[in-house]
Amino acid sequence: MSKNFDLGGVVVATTLAFKDDPSAPAGLAVDYDRFAQHVDFLMSNGCRGVGPNGSLGEYSALTDDERRKVVQVAVEAVDGRGIVVAGIHAPGWHQAVQWAQYAKEDGADGLLALPPTMYRASRADVIEHYTKLSEVGLPIMLYNNPIDTKVDLTPDLVAELFELENVVAIKEFSCDVRRVLEIQELCDIDVIAGSDDLLFESLVDGAVGWFAGYPNAFPKEAVEIYDLVTAGKIAEARELYRQLVAVFRWDTKTQFVQAIKLSIDIAGQSYGGPSRPPRGPLSAEYEAGVRRDTLRALDYIASR
Repeated sequence: MSKNFDLGGVVVATTLAFKDDPSAPAGLAVDYDRFAQHVDFLMSNGCRGVGPNGSLGEYSALTDDERRKVVQVAVEAVDGRGIVVAGIHAPGWHQAVQWAQYAKEDGADGLLALPPTMYRASRADVIEHYTKLSEVGLPIMLYNNPIDTKVDLTPDLVAELFELENVVAIKEFSCDVRRVLEIQELCDIDVIAGSDDLLFESLVDGAVGWFAGYPNAFPKEAVEIYDLVTAGKIAEARELYRQLVAVFRWDTKTQFVQAIKLSIDIAGQSYGGPSRPPRGPLSAEYEAGVRRDTLRALDYIASR
């Protein structure tokens, strides 16, 4: 497999729509029709692709059948207009490999993979995990999220993992923008911006793509920021980013899933809706903050 898997552009870590159904887990069934409509909305607004079954897609709250069907629906909704990078996060490599094989069978173009999620894996455990995933044969984007997993894919470890045949990129979510250049000093892996409120800084430092959360609510503006930076129009990009970064910061909060879904609903172009337990409604304080920052961003967009 070639290392030339293009992850440039804005690939959206998709939210997942639910609808009331007393027979479904927690009374909420996956609304596949609304999910397909949301994927189409993102692609129609210039996004490069979608990333179903990430944390934002509430993969850990899904049944196995639901989780597999989400990827199938995403592939069908994208319909060749871009790429589908399926989240295959799992407690151990044996489960992750199964999700990777399903994703391959169902037409995904690539994989997004955390280290083992069950416990704080050792370096050897992490290397084994990605070695087994590489054998599936799809391009792999490593996902460094030491905040949640307590496993830090440090630049030297990333360089070692990049030696695996199918490891092509890393979604960097350590929230340390210095990592972009540190990683690039050690290997040629594609660094993908993973934290929405470090997007501008990461792109300027050399990140080649954005695997994003808040473009679920603001896809057109997100693509514009990315395109402006890559075109060298830094001042214009910074001004647009400056007007949106307050709402983007909710991407790094504990209740980011609920926050982004609320922003989608406020923006009114797609559907966010509720989340499955253990994610409950936003606290009153958080909801007020998300509404304030979302409306401020929308006011600026309307004034342009």
